[in-house]
Amino acid sequence: MSFHHLAIATRDMPATHAFYSAAMGFDLVRVEKARAPTGGWAKHFFYDTGNGEMMAFWELHDDSIPKDFATSISEGLGLPQWTNHIAFAATDLEDLAQKRDRLRRAGHRVMELDHHWCTSIYATDPNGIMVEFCVTTAAFTAADAEKALSAVNSDELPDDPPPIRTMWEPLTA
Repeated sequence: MSFHHLAIATRDMPATHAFYSAAMGFDLVRVEKARAPTGGWAKHFFYDTGNGEMMAFWELHDDSIPKDFATSISEGLGLPQWTNHIAFAATDLEDLAQKRDRLRRAGHRVMELDHHWCTSIYATDPNGIMVEFCVTTAAFTAADAEKALSAVNSDELPDDPPPIRTMWEPLTA
């Protein structure tokens, strides 16, 4: 089942818009303004990420909410940035390379990891949220499913080979 949208709060909508439109390549398709249940109001911005799914951002104008609230999903919970992240699909390695280069042209550093079953690129949005584009490069096997199921109740499993990491610096004009 697909999802309709994922909603995140932002403190800097202009920077968030620049990142998700120019760097990520998503189209801003709708905004709603509504009164907040606790007083104040909010704008809710929706970006089309493809396949009828969207990413949304709340711009909050509510005095009951601290002005300096944490926007990073992970760091706001005291976790490393990479734990809670948002992964979007790439169709193939060529599409992934195009997405990587768009992020770089928009001034972002990109980390690429070949996980040996998928390849991913990562960048950080203006809210401190790690975003990923990922393409699956190997089919899952029955052995993969068995290993995953056994790991639900046991920590006794071998380490996987480390991913192959490449860092890509921003492209300058």
